[in-house]
Amino acid sequence: MTANTYLGFDFGKKHIGVAVGGTASRLAQAIATVTARNELPDWDHISRLIEEWRPGALVVGLPLNMDDSENDMTRAAKKFGNRLRARYNLPVHMVDERLTSVAAKNVLKEAGIPARQHKSRLDRLAAQTILQAFLDEQAGTGHASDH
Repeated sequence: MTANTYLGFDFGKKHIGVAVGGTASRLAQAIATVTARNELPDWDHISRLIEEWRPGALVVGLPLNMDDSENDMTRAAKKFGNRLRARYNLPVHMVDERLTSVAAKNVLKEAGIPARQHKSRLDRLAAQTILQAFLDEQAGTGHASDH
């Protein structure tokens, strides 16, 4: 893969959604959910994904409060991003993810997916939404809206 391939992560204390995308296709695709225990991800699973996709950089969702302040999850996501950078020696881009979970839930609802199946898909879809926003920004085709 080229440097134009990215892996996107939606960090959670129990589940981490993962998506892949690139600047050539400008499309992000949900690919996996990595489990975590005590905020420690399954690094073997992440390593396998990195080996498989060979990304040039990583994108991590940054969960900020609506007033731009940080919270416990913001700090945990930053820590995760720093660990990714140190472990894989790849650039890590932190991307505002404030409305991605809401957007992901709406996509599942519109697709007619039963609510009981949402959680298993939500983390991956949130990662896809985060990475798609990053790719759109890189391409200059879309900008985060204020609504």
